Amino acid sequence: MKKQKLPKWFTGSLYTSGDTVTNPFSGGFIDLNPEALSMYDFIWGCVMTNKTNHKDFNKGMNWFRKNFPEAYMVLLD
Repeated sequence: MKKQKLPKWFTGSLYTSGDTVTNPFSGGFIDLNPEALSMYDFIWGCVMTNKTNHKDFNKGMNWFRKNFPEAYMVLLD
């Protein structure tokens, strides 16, 4: 998985290592690098705190889809 710089608007935590993430609905899984995992957790944080109408949630989804399309299809589509 290629490394991507997180956008300037990103306010989440930047992890120093990646991890394997499993889609809780489909059971599909994929390895994420630190940047992808950071954005994925930011997106899920918005979902869990009911902030899916927040502008940064949509930016995060778009950034993740553009930069990690395979991971997006496994985890968020």
